[in-house]
Parts: sequence; C-alpha cells; structure tokens
Amino acid sequence: MLKATLRSFLAHKGRLLLSALAVLLSVAFVAGSLIFSDTVSRTFDRLFASTAADVTVSPRETLAEAVPSGATATLPAALAERIAQIDGVAAARAEVEVQNITVVDDRNESVSPTGGAPTLGNNWNPTDRSPVKLTSGHVPHGPGEALIDSETAERSGVGLGDTLNVIAAPGSFKVEVVGLVTFTTTNPGAALLFVDTPTAQAKFLGAPEGATAVTVDAAPGVSDESLKDRVAHTLGTGRYDLRTADEKARSDVEQLGGFLDIIKYVMLGFAGIAVLVGVFLIVNTFSMLIAQRTRELGLLRALGADRRQVRRSVLTEALLLGLVGSTLGLAAGIGLAAGLIELMGLLGMNIKSTEMVVGWATPVTAYVVGVGVTFVAAYLPARRAASVSPMAALADAEVAGVGRPLRTRAIVGTVVGVAGVAALVGCVASSDVGSAASLLGLGVVLTLVATVIAGPLLVRPVIRVLGGWFPALFGSIGRMSQRNALRNPRRTGATAAALMVGLALVGGMSVASASMTKSFEEQIDQTLGADFVLQNANFVPFPQEVTERVRGTEGVGLVVRSRFAPIAVALPGGDRIETTAAGYDPRLDEVANVTYAQGDSAAALAPGRMAMDRDFAREQGLRVGSTVPVEFQGGREAELTVGALTDQESSEGFGMRGGIYFGLTTLERYAPGAQDSALYVNGAPGTAVADLRDGLEGTLEAYPQVQVRDLADYKQLVNDQIAVLLYLVYALLGLAIVIAVLGVVNTLALSVVERTREIGLLRAIGLARRQLRRMIRLESVVIAVFGAVLGLALGLLWGLCTQQVLALEGMTALAIPWGTIVAVVIGSAVVGVVAALLPALRASRMSILAAIAHE
Repeated sequence: MLKATLRSFLAHKGRLLLSALAVLLSVAFVAGSLIFSDTVSRTFDRLFASTAADVTVSPRETLAEAVPSGATATLPAALAERIAQIDGVAAARAEVEVQNITVVDDRNESVSPTGGAPTLGNNWNPTDRSPVKLTSGHVPHGPGEALIDSETAERSGVGLGDTLNVIAAPGSFKVEVVGLVTFTTTNPGAALLFVDTPTAQAKFLGAPEGATAVTVDAAPGVSDESLKDRVAHTLGTGRYDLRTADEKARSDVEQLGGFLDIIKYVMLGFAGIAVLVGVFLIVNTFSMLIAQRTRELGLLRALGADRRQVRRSVLTEALLLGLVGSTLGLAAGIGLAAGLIELMGLLGMNIKSTEMVVGWATPVTAYVVGVGVTFVAAYLPARRAASVSPMAALADAEVAGVGRPLRTRAIVGTVVGVAGVAALVGCVASSDVGSAASLLGLGVVLTLVATVIAGPLLVRPVIRVLGGWFPALFGSIGRMSQRNALRNPRRTGATAAALMVGLALVGGMSVASASMTKSFEEQIDQTLGADFVLQNANFVPFPQEVTERVRGTEGVGLVVRSRFAPIAVALPGGDRIETTAAGYDPRLDEVANVTYAQGDSAAALAPGRMAMDRDFAREQGLRVGSTVPVEFQGGREAELTVGALTDQESSEGFGMRGGIYFGLTTLERYAPGAQDSALYVNGAPGTAVADLRDGLEGTLEAYPQVQVRDLADYKQLVNDQIAVLLYLVYALLGLAIVIAVLGVVNTLALSVVERTREIGLLRAIGLARRQLRRMIRLESVVIAVFGAVLGLALGLLWGLCTQQVLALEGMTALAIPWGTIVAVVIGSAVVGVVAALLPALRASRMSILAAIAHE
C-alpha cells in the first residue's frame, strides 16, 4: 500500500501542484511573520540591552507627577552629583532627551523621518554604551552648534556648516551643523540631533537645571539590583522611577512592541485568509482526484485492501502534499521576511538581513500549519473513498457526490444559519457596545460556516438565475456551460466558497468604512464652524510662538485656542476615572456648532465650570449644578460645577471619555503652562477665505509640522485614515482572489480530465475548439460570479450589523458603496475568465480520438 500510495502521489503530482501552492502561500505568511517579528525583536533586544545604563533614574509617570501638555517631564540635574557620591557608583550623568522637536533646513523643509519615527533631541554626553559615535567634525559648544546623524544628513542633503532651525516646546532656535555621528548599532529609524548639555536644558526643556533622566554606572563588583537598591535608599522610594539595565531594555521593547505586533498580526491575518481559502481548494482537489480514481481504489479494495488502508493511503498523500508545501512555504517565508526587512530599511529602520532569526518555533509552526491544514482538508474525501464497496468502484461509480442527497447539509446549514442570524439580530438589538461586538463576531463566524455548508444547496437556484441568459446569448454552448456548473453542486459550492470568503470580508468592511466616513463627514459638517483649523501633523502641542504669529497674520479676525490636559474625576459612586479633557477660549460658539442638552457655551466655559456628555452624566448620576472633584496634573485639585450637558454625537471630539471640557481660564488656573494643541481661525470681515489661507500658510512656512485645514481638508484626512484600513482589506482580498483563482483553475483542469471522453465526443459531433473554450470560460465565469453574489450578500449583512455597532459609538450614518459592489461583481467575472484560460486551452488541444478512447 505504501508503494502504491507513493506511485499514486507521483502520478498525480501535476494535479496536486496548485493545492501545494495554496499550502505554500499559507505557510509562507505564517513563517514570514514569525521570522520577521523574531528578527526585529532580537535586534532591538540587543540594541536596548547594549545601550541601557546599569541603573536609570527618571520621573514617575503618574498624574500627580504629570507636566503640562507639550512639556517634557524632568527631574533635577543636580541628582547626578548626589547619586555619584553613593558607594558602588562609578559614574552618574544627567541626560536630556526629548521627542517633541521638529528640525527644518534653510529651505523650511523638514529633515525628520518620513516613516513616522520621531526626531530626538539629546545632550551630547557620549559613553562606551552610546549608540552613535562622532565620525566627522567636532563636538558642539554653545547654543549655536549641533550634531546630526549621518543617515538623516544624507537623506535630507544636510552637510557640515549648514544651518538648521530647531522647533522645540520652549521655542525655536537656529544651530549650525558642526559634526556628524554614525550609528554603531541598529538605527531604529529616528533622526538624532545633539547639542551640549546647557543648550539642551535651556532650549529643549526650558529648565536650565533640569534633566529627563540620570544614568548610573555601577562600580566593579556591584550588581545592577544592588545598585538600584542603594540609589533608591538615598533618593527615597516613590519619588522617582528606577530601572536596572534589564528592566529598562524590557520597557523599551514593550513600547516598540505595539508597532511590531501590528505588523505581526497583519501578516498572520494574511496567513489566516490563505489557510481558510486554501482548505476549500484542497478539499475540492482530493474529492475530484478520488472521483477520477474510483476504479483504481476499487481494484485496491478487490485485491484485499480494507477501508482503513484506503483511507490511510489518501491521508498519506495529503501528508506528503503538506510536507512538500510546508517545506517550500518555509523557504518562501524566509524570502518574505527578507523582503519585509528591506522594506523597513526603506522606511528608515535599518535591520541587517544577515542577522535574520529563524527560531525553532518557526519551522515547527510552519509544518504544523501546512501538514495540519492539508490533513484536515483531506480527511472527509479520504473517508468518502474508504466507504465505497469494491463492486461499486469496479462499476466506475463516481464517489464525488453527484446525485447524493444534500439533506444533511440542509439540516446542519439551517441550524447553524439560524443561530448565526439570531446572534446578528441580538447584535442589532443590543444597547451595549461590548455585547453587540461579541454577538457580531459570533454571528459572522456562524453565518460564514452556514453559508459554506449550505452553499451547494444554493447552487441550482442561483446559477439558474445567473446563467439564465447564457442560452439566449450563446445558444447551446451557453446551455451546456450552465449545466456543467450545475452538474456537481458540492464541487461548484466548494470552488465558489474560496472566492466568497474574501468578497464577504471586502463587502462587510466596505460598508463599515463607508458608513464611518459618512458619519465623520456629517459630524464635521455639524460641529466645525471655523474657516480653518491649525494643528500639528501628529496632533501634539506646538510652541506659543506659533499662536502669536497666527494672531499677527493679516486677515485673521478670531483665534480660539484649544488645549488638552490629563485629569482624574471622582464620581459620586466612589469610582475614579482618568481621562483627557479639553479647554477652549470663550468664543467657542463662533468656530464650532455644539448642541447642548442643557446649558450653553457661556455656562460651560465660565471659571470653575465644566461641560460633559449627557449620557455620561446620566450614567454617573450627575446633572447641571453637580459639583465634581477633579485632579489635574501635578496633583492640583479643584471642585468644578457642571455647567452644561452636551449631546454625545454633536460634541464628540471636544473631549475624550465623558466629553469633558471647560474654559481656558479654568485650565490655566489648575494646569498652568500648557501649550496650544489646535487653533480655530476665522477671517476678519472682508477677508477672502483663499487670501486667509495663503496668509496662514505663509506665516507657518517655518513650521512645516503645523497643518492648515478647512472643512474639505478634514474630510480628506478622515478618508485617508480609513483608506489605510481599506487598503489592508483589499490586500487580503487580493490574496484570497489569488488562491481562489488557483481553486477555479484546479477545478476546471481536473474537470477537463474527468470529462475527457465527453469532450472528445462533443468535438467528434462538430464542436469547434473556439466553442469548447467559450463553454469552459462561461462555466468558470458563472462559478466565480456565484461566489461573488454569496460573498457580497454575506458581506452586506455583516456590514449592516457592524454599522449598528458603530451607531452605539455615535457613528449613525449608513452608507453602502454600490460602486465598489458593482466593481467586485464585474471583477469576479474577469477572474472567472482569467482562471479558465489554461484549462480551456488544454481542452481545446486534445486529440479527438485519444479523448474518445480515454479510460
């Protein structure tokens, strides 16, 4: 049996090729994501471990220790001298590092990285653990000199002697580049600017006696933990955050982990789609191969092979297919990881592909996925093959399912479908976001499973409609193509299911994203009343000098400032929540349209007053006139009175959780020193909007990080942000389509082999090659469109339910992207045509006599 199995596998290797390709794609994405994440993690583990000091002392990250928005938390630089006196300390240094600076060249063009990495401002205080070394020029002296990393200099065209403008929280200042530094370790993608310590303290922090951390080196023989305990004993517990080198490295890795996890999960999402769609392809392949080998399997049974041996033979072939696909997929995964590493290099994160990490878990996972998926997918066809009696097989009875009743599928599919629909109905009826989201996820899974199970039941009624116009347009050729698609509902359903999965995902996400976009646009129309809004590209506060320059711009009539501050609110029930509140100038009504359930802007922005969302107030037992204890940054406490309640939908964006905001008078009293996060600008009477925009952009030319946006710009910003999600979905669709095309090609190719004698007879009675090719193309098109119809119907249902969940978060608008839906249907027909090219060509080249004589 083993010899027969191996010979059978080798004899059908061409027919198994496309299935192996599906396994390859699945394994490649799994292996690639694991290798890439392991490589990046290992690289940064080494980077942070090699550059971390034995002990790092930094400010505590609590609300009581928080600083005003736009500022950087500091501690006294004099702590370094105090720590240096501790027994066991070899050296202690005051460090300055800020991430909220912008650096522009003499052309007012930013030299910051384009991939989203920060620009770091540091004091030049090199040690043997520094990630950079001076390779050109000299160290900076005084407030007018600076160093910049060589990669940023090369990318931006900056050289020694060039002048840069540095925009920091306290204000902007100019420096001359007097030296270049080169990374001795991996460059994480950031741009680095170094000045001397007094300049860093004054210009970056606005605190001549401050520092952002103190790094401590241990004397020989003193462990990091022991040194940490000694420093803590001297400084007192609870005042500062102390971390050993290992703790600091782990903390830095965790901060980077969110970015790495996103890439990893996106890759695993591709792998999941590939696995799911590949299952249909493998099931179909083995089902058709078993049908074509009915006589062969019957002979084995007649010669003494029992059911278990036949089943084991088919599963062994699946095992071999999984091993081959997994091995090739692992190799492809290594190549995919190398490509991702190169892509990260283009984005500024320079990781050496020679340091690629292939841990033991990667090949194990690759083979578990590849072999496991193939084995599971082939199990049902194997059982079906083993259930055939020798006499039935010798009579060449087909076991692929033609003519077998679909009663079991109907019952199971109905039960699962009813459960799925019930979950979706519960999602729509729920008023709790968490419960609705959980029911939505359950409903999506159950309805998908039900559609896959019941898909063959829908083949006859749906394809009769979809292909009903074929006879009228293509005559007998159209009629035969339609009947070929109807011949085996199980096979047609499984083939179409591969395409259905991807299109259901696209349909659902397209409705959800279109609804989100429309909701945000309606909210922008309802709330934004200013001619322009000025904000940083990354929404961080900007220096006060920006506000002053905007106020002095010709044509500016009204400027309303917006600031944000972290707060803690003590609720009547005893709970304490931390959130972010907003502060506005008194003339808010002139730049924004806020709908109030009770009160107005005057009451909300009055000194000692606050506004909050109506629903939040109801949940917490608050009303207009209630007094609320509020803790601000730095531990300052206040008793604020609720002056107004807003409608959640119309006031969204004016605060975070609870929609809390108050006047800038209140904010400046309890959280002084905060910087503006946004400016709402209206033109003076008689000033054209276009002229005002030109004036503002001219004023802000030296501040490229500050963006000037009007209503249309805000809508475009929302569209661009949501488009990122759509691009990911379309990429998943692309992968699903690739595998689905393989499935259609495989089905048609095997179907052509299965119908060789039939094709020969048709050719013998006058069917032309061109007509044969058309018949196969039409069969492929109707199968692909059938999958598209099921997928889009399912996706629209999911999208409508998703919109109901979004409505609970205030995004109440519903939008159905009919253009996308029509394009998908047309695209599916094109996919069908493309998938049929090779099978149709092969069928048309068959020898008529050889085809008729085919066994």
